[in-house]
Amino acid sequence: MPAKSKAQQRAAGAALAAKRGDQPKSKLRGASKEMEESMSERQLEEFASTDRKGLPDKKG
Repeated sequence: MPAKSKAQQRAAGAALAAKRGDQPKSKLRGASKEMEESMSERQLEEFASTDRKGLPDKKG
């Protein structure tokens, strides 16, 4: 499932880094914190690897 906006893609990248232990979970806020708790590593990889070309800055 691809990300629908650049903001969603960035949040998934931050959540993925925290899930892998590359970044402390305490640094996460908002959507990235919720994504880290509720999504699997594979789902986060799919969101984070979405090509940003043509995506809007924010969903909506």
